[in-house]
Amino acid sequence: MKSFEYTIKDELGIHARPAGMLAKAAKALDSEIIISLNGKTAAATKLMAVMGLGVKCGDTVTVNINGGDESASEAAMQEFFKANL
Repeated sequence: MKSFEYTIKDELGIHARPAGMLAKAAKALDSEIIISLNGKTAAATKLMAVMGLGVKCGDTVTVNINGGDESASEAAMQEFFKANL
């Protein structure tokens, strides 16, 4: 299992558009991607679950990567977060 933390810089947090992009990016990977905030977790492939976390600008989320090619999936997710969130 790999994990990293990321502080959201998007002024609107993780709203519908970036949540949809995140779900699409996560589905393309062969690892399970789980996002956690304040004790709540959501699979990154589940749009409504990610939005349900209520991630705001300035919140620090933990991203856990399990199974598959964890190193490549972690690098892809870190790049996605930096570029989009």
